[in-house]
Amino acid sequence: MRGVITLPLIDSRLILATFIVMAAEEEYYVFTGLEAVPRHVTRVRIDESISVIPTRAFYNNRNIAELDCHIGVKKVKAGALFYCRSLRIVIMPGVEEVEGSAFHLCKALTDIECGKLEIIGHRAFGSCISLRSINLPSAKIVHGGAFINCTALTRIRFGKELESIRSFAFGDCTSLERITLQLKVGMITDDDIFQGCKQLKHVDLFEGAILHEIIAALQMEEWGNHMNEEIDVINQILSTTPAGGIGADVGGKAVAIRAWITNVLLNIIRYKAQHHRHLKEHANTLELALWKKRLSEINAPEGDDEGRAECRVKCSADIVMKNVLPFLELPPYMFEGED
Repeated sequence: MRGVITLPLIDSRLILATFIVMAAEEEYYVFTGLEAVPRHVTRVRIDESISVIPTRAFYNNRNIAELDCHIGVKKVKAGALFYCRSLRIVIMPGVEEVEGSAFHLCKALTDIECGKLEIIGHRAFGSCISLRSINLPSAKIVHGGAFINCTALTRIRFGKELESIRSFAFGDCTSLERITLQLKVGMITDDDIFQGCKQLKHVDLFEGAILHEIIAALQMEEWGNHMNEEIDVINQILSTTPAGGIGADVGGKAVAIRAWITNVLLNIIRYKAQHHRHLKEHANTLELALWKKRLSEINAPEGDDEGRAECRVKCSADIVMKNVLPFLELPPYMFEGED
């Protein structure tokens, strides 16, 4: 008789319990704003009826790991998720304002989707010590201490909407290395914005690609060389510029970045104006050369003003201008301060 293989019995209750746990992990608890979230809940989805997450809605919740907001949620009120120590993922694609301390002390927070966020309140993301990077393309106002003590934060990206970053916004972000900004005067309002950011070494320009395209199109090579040197200056000096800290003077990184932005902006505006002036002069010279050539071809007499005027119209200058000048024009981009 052949041997019989006996398989161990599997407790059906164990299978059911495993299934329930897996299902629970995949499901969201739908928050309607009318109830306290049960302590065992780890994933929360905001109900479609809610456009504002209330003050202290999830205050000091130990277990929430993920928050999912629909596009209609526009604001997160003060302290809404204060000290949610297990919160790792926040999806809020339509949120335009996060009030003070909304995510303060969310020590596990690593991923934030916030493409429409415009206003970031005082200490809104303070002490989010696991946050490594954040992209804020729509941010306009960054209030004081917004990212204070985010010690793992290495990179932050702003877009063209940024208007101001205020006092101590990135204070003691000791790992911050790189920030993306626009060329705009008045954004950096206080000298202590980067106090304690000793690792901050690089500033990237939001309009970097278009700026280098403009530089490459400038008529004079020395203009382009000078502009490239001016752009690179900040990344040469920032690593040795003081950041300040406890018992030290206010750091100079904010001052250095502010001065650099002003200098680059003034230079690019000046060179663009010179480029357009030269282009206009060259266009006039070209038109006159074509007219002169046409006059020599038809041998128009000196006193024939009408014939000479008609010759200028028919010298094909308009065709040349239409097909040549576009290659000499700069890419269309308006920097702050240009008329």
